[in-house]
Amino acid sequence: MEQIEKTGKLTAADRRAQRMWNTAPWLGLTLITLLPPVVLSLIALLFGGAPLWLLAIASLPVSFVIAIVIVITLLFFRRRWANGVRERLASDGITADEIDWFRDQLTKSEKRVLREMEEQQPLLADAYRETLALRLNAARLSSNARRELLLVERRISRARYLNAPDTKVLIEELNRDRTRLEQLRHEGSSRRAEAEARLQMIEAAASRGASWTETNFMLQRLDEGRKNVPLGLETERERQQLREDAQRELRKELAP
Repeated sequence: MEQIEKTGKLTAADRRAQRMWNTAPWLGLTLITLLPPVVLSLIALLFGGAPLWLLAIASLPVSFVIAIVIVITLLFFRRRWANGVRERLASDGITADEIDWFRDQLTKSEKRVLREMEEQQPLLADAYRETLALRLNAARLSSNARRELLLVERRISRARYLNAPDTKVLIEELNRDRTRLEQLRHEGSSRRAEAEARLQMIEAAASRGASWTETNFMLQRLDEGRKNVPLGLETERERQQLREDAQRELRKELAP
């Protein structure tokens, strides 16, 4: 398999790998289940003998069990591969074209509405997919900020127990990190609420058969300038990593 490019965009290699992973489990189930009995049946047909026919029949359930185990293993690796692709795609923000990779993060209602729009109102479906991407980005921003905030809180708790002259400086740095992460979490929650409001507006427009022009005008009123959620979390993570490295070195120097 070709090495997947380390970018935040979907590549041709990703699509080829997706087709392979989608086909491999079921192809493996069929081949592994049927191949041994078929081969043994051919041998029995060519050379005769009841034992070979009995062996061919007996091999069917054994082959099926082995095939099930292999299919489960392939599905596990496929899921892990898909999670890795999703993480890479989300690193620079989820786009409308990438929504299909994140369908497991959509609600049942959102999946149903999107499917109906794609069949009946393609233009509204495009707006709906774009807004779903905004919601997923906002939810990811808020979730990551919340997780990082918990880590910072733990570092602050540990820093308070350090008996060193530079502890005050360390705590001040961590407090600034906490303030920044709280702002990111609040911004993520705000953007998620805004995206959910847009989704409801699009659903309402679709249910009453509103035209694309009317729907687009309504969406513009919900602040069109916020179409692309500013996902500065990755940059902030790098800055946070630098701070953590500096703090780690500081703790090593302060350690007795």
